[in-house]
Amino acid sequence: MPELPEVETVRRAIAPVLEGACLEHVEIRDARLVRPFDPAIVAGELVGERVAEVGRRGKYLIVGFDSGRSLLVHLRMTGSLRYARRGALADDPHTRAVLRLDNGSDVAYRDVRRFGTWELFESGELPPYLAARLGPEPLGSLSAAGLGARLEGRRTPLKAALLDQRTIAGLGNIYVDEALWISCLHPLRPAGALDAAELGRLHRAIRSVLRTGIERQGATLRDYARPDGSSGSMQNEFRAYGRSGEPCDRCGSELVRTVVGGRTTTSCPFCQPLPRPALEPE
Repeated sequence: MPELPEVETVRRAIAPVLEGACLEHVEIRDARLVRPFDPAIVAGELVGERVAEVGRRGKYLIVGFDSGRSLLVHLRMTGSLRYARRGALADDPHTRAVLRLDNGSDVAYRDVRRFGTWELFESGELPPYLAARLGPEPLGSLSAAGLGARLEGRRTPLKAALLDQRTIAGLGNIYVDEALWISCLHPLRPAGALDAAELGRLHRAIRSVLRTGIERQGATLRDYARPDGSSGSMQNEFRAYGRSGEPCDRCGSELVRTVVGGRTTTSCPFCQPLPRPALEPE
């Protein structure tokens, strides 16, 4: 599933194509993309809109229009965007929507598993919608103390808490595994049990791995690709995710696979020990 680095990579690539352009024609080929609304009605609402800005919040792409409306694009598991000059997009059975722009470009939305969504918001509707669903941006002003405050009192496993988009926005299975390996924290640690030093390590690790992911233009494992069709290279940097059975790059121990919150998880049993609970006094 595209996470913050992948979505930010898509944003940076597609923004120069979309920003300033007017949507001359919109074709929504898959009704699932905009359900429960009629795709023809949504397409008609989008025609004539001029793109002011392409932003990102967590794992969402935000296409903001001069009118004040916004199109919220959630790529989910296999969604991606492609662009080409008018009429030059490759035929693809997985194309779910096409935007024709007045600058001579076409932008296609591609989604193999069809879980992605487009939602059109009127002016002023989007900020409260996102605020109710997303915590702060991890590459923004969030401090280690601020992260600790968001985890305070939570007994849920640390990995599950970090995957919760209301804790912080944009993290998924890949980058949580990587951040926990870097910070030497076990994914099953109670989220609210970290001390100040551990919170500092975790905060630095989250920011580091996300920045590296953006620099490497995301991780291409199955369906993710940049809007020009090329692959990212973050998968070559993995130290934990998907490497169960391989030696730990830090200590040489065999990385182990577990399941946390229903998600496959990889960690090092030596570098990321699970502390034993303190014994009750007799």
